[in-house]
Amino acid sequence: MSQESRKLAVASSPHVSSPIGTRSLMLDVLIALVPALCIGIWFFGPRALTMTVVSVLACEVFEYGYRKLLKKTNTCGDLSAAITGVLLAFVCPVTIPYWTIILGDFFAIVVVKQLFGGLGKNFLNPALGGRAFLMLCYPILMTTWVKPGRANWAGLLSGTVGMNGAELATGATPLSVDFMHSGLLPDASLGDMLIGNVGGCLGEVSALMLIVGGVYLVVRGVIRVRVPVSFIATVAVLTFLFPAAGAGRLDWMLYNLLGGGLMLGAIFMATDYVTSPATPKGEIIFGIGCGLLTVFIRKFGGYPEGVSYAILIMNTCVWLLDKVGKP
Repeated sequence: MSQESRKLAVASSPHVSSPIGTRSLMLDVLIALVPALCIGIWFFGPRALTMTVVSVLACEVFEYGYRKLLKKTNTCGDLSAAITGVLLAFVCPVTIPYWTIILGDFFAIVVVKQLFGGLGKNFLNPALGGRAFLMLCYPILMTTWVKPGRANWAGLLSGTVGMNGAELATGATPLSVDFMHSGLLPDASLGDMLIGNVGGCLGEVSALMLIVGGVYLVVRGVIRVRVPVSFIATVAVLTFLFPAAGAGRLDWMLYNLLGGGLMLGAIFMATDYVTSPATPKGEIIFGIGCGLLTVFIRKFGGYPEGVSYAILIMNTCVWLLDKVGKP
């Protein structure tokens, strides 16, 4: 035996290797998002796909360009930028111009993620940070939703008119300001809201497809159930105990659960490894806090939807929650 082969390799723990890495985890998340993307394409047409592709490519280009400019290692292969691109497209209306979502991609990747050190060091969810930026700068574009259906497909592709030459048919989402503040139940049925046959952002309309993706992630061991269950359960309990005047408790609860970005936020965004707590107790507190803020913003805020801001606010508290939840 040669002297070289008998050398002792000394390294710090852990000493157990695993085939699971960042890329494999991100790939599972992308797979879990496919059902919601497919239903978005079905109801909103090919532009749902092209907008998602443009967003993913923009995120990858911005990540590559930033790290190349600063002479850092290339991290485009870990698919984290692709996840940001898909999620940002999912929380935007399918009607927004391409340049708008590209601007949001720049803010998400460069400002929220890379300026703080890249993957693992950002304290806010990049996709939600990009959405908050677009909501601040372009509130009209971000709150104009097209009605689902083939009648609007051609108009979405051209950005101007529908198939019959008329203007695009737009409408309010089930969680409109009137609904949340007056207690008037929307025209959409619970069945339509479950499958996604309603107006809204590209990837958050179908609660059923998002739940299917969430089950896949749990089975694969990518996410734990503490955050999404505590998040959704808190919203369910509060809306059931405190319904709006004139609305039935159960109906009010179900419309709040199935509408808006609750399922997308609870399953795919609040569970982000970097911006959520690492301790079991911290995860539960984090989910409850997200649920409380979501209900409060929906009921008392100027925006009808509070999921994204609730998660962003709780992201800033993760350091404290991990300290409180430490065994």
